[in-house]
Amino acid sequence: MSTTALMYALIALAIGLVCGLAPIFTKMKDDPKRLKMLTGIAAGIIIASALLVVIPEGYELATTDGHAAEETLAGSTALVILEVNDGDITAEEGIEEIEELLGGHDDHEDEESDEHDDHGDEEEHGEGLSAEIKHVIEEVEDGDINASTGISEITELIAAHSHEDEHEEQISGLLLGGAILGGFVLMLILEGSGIGHAVHEEHHEHSNEHGHDHVHHGASGWMLVFGLTLHAATDGLAVGAAAATGSISLTAAVVFAVLIHKGPAAFSLGVFSMHERSERKDSIKDVVIFSLATPIMIMVAYFALEGLETSIIGLTMLFSAGTFLYVATVDTLPDIHNAETGKKSMMYVVAGIVIMIALLLLADVMGLGHSH
Repeated sequence: MSTTALMYALIALAIGLVCGLAPIFTKMKDDPKRLKMLTGIAAGIIIASALLVVIPEGYELATTDGHAAEETLAGSTALVILEVNDGDITAEEGIEEIEELLGGHDDHEDEESDEHDDHGDEEEHGEGLSAEIKHVIEEVEDGDINASTGISEITELIAAHSHEDEHEEQISGLLLGGAILGGFVLMLILEGSGIGHAVHEEHHEHSNEHGHDHVHHGASGWMLVFGLTLHAATDGLAVGAAAATGSISLTAAVVFAVLIHKGPAAFSLGVFSMHERSERKDSIKDVVIFSLATPIMIMVAYFALEGLETSIIGLTMLFSAGTFLYVATVDTLPDIHNAETGKKSMMYVVAGIVIMIALLLLADVMGLGHSH
């Protein structure tokens, strides 16, 4: 999968450089209407990918790691205990069946350990429900307690496990929502600090006495470039996290959303820098810095997250979804609230959402959904 991550990183670099350098080396001009259209469509794609792909996948990864096998064991054991209580089987037979369930549970844990190559799993599971039930069964086999007492103790363990799960779900709900909110608030703070990301919204053009277009920006040029670079880095974080899951369909969806937005952003930066900088080499430097941010972060995030618990990867994806939602709303809300451009801007966003939904449905029909 590292080859795939590298390929996406190179594509992101190429799109950033081509779109960013185009207005510097060619006669291509900043076309506000076309940029608004592309930005609106890109925003719709980002919104759809965040709500339909990134958040659901992030939630699944963040909540299932290390718990699915324990939940299965608890449910199966509870059914055996119910048979014992109903008199369908004896307590001794119940202990034997639960021991068989533990054998299958241990095999499943071994497979997960090999798959994730996580040496800490054994210690973590060693203190879990399966180890506690195994300890009770050993007491029964050693004659320290009888089978009926063993069944009673196992019943208490399952009840305690269920209570702990309810508490964990309450905490995880806050954590999952907090991850999304964290990404959104981070972008909000950066924007409020003058480290904006949307060049095409911040600047306006006018002609001077020589007929050239100039840009006036509230923040200094380097602050804007810095802000754009940070935003591009968060895009790379999303792609790297998706690639670390090993899911081809998930990574492709995130990459598509990121790249479709990166083009207009890079072009706008090129236009801004061309008018703001006195020398062309400075403009080129701005575009190169911006273009490198996403691919570098893709590789850094991929190698940092690969092999870690899937819950961490899931939280990272949820954080990225928060940045996605902020960028999409900031890019489009001003135009949507504008009486002259509101209807068209809304149509562009809806078009982007429809495009993303159509692509997801096509991928599902072709059997590419959730492929690893």
